[in-house]
Amino acid sequence: MTRARSGKTVMRSRKRLRKLTKGFRLSRHNLVRQSEITLIRGRVYAFRDRRVRKRDFRKLWIIRVNAACRMRGLRYSELIYGLHHAQVELDRKTLADLAVHDPDAFTKVLELARAHLPAAAASA
Repeated sequence: MTRARSGKTVMRSRKRLRKLTKGFRLSRHNLVRQSEITLIRGRVYAFRDRRVRKRDFRKLWIIRVNAACRMRGLRYSELIYGLHHAQVELDRKTLADLAVHDPDAFTKVLELARAHLPAAAASA
């Protein structure tokens, strides 16, 4: 009786692994054990960084809006506070886009927020 070997199955899974690790450096795409570990770690980073990307973009939008506000003599927190009281529901992404691509519209939004600030905050 001949011995049953699993050569085809093993080679198929290794071929699939090599295809997934294409572009990895040195032995990380050649050696099976190392490429599996690298692939797992890469997927962990990808999972984590999909969430981190959202945080990074929100930070970027806030920085852009704050810079545009300060050029017009208002702080970011005062803008958000004024917009909240004016019941304007623009998110940070939209505000940052306005600040970069349509400064006139952003100035109008800023004036609206400034008009809805309490007297003590507007004069300071």
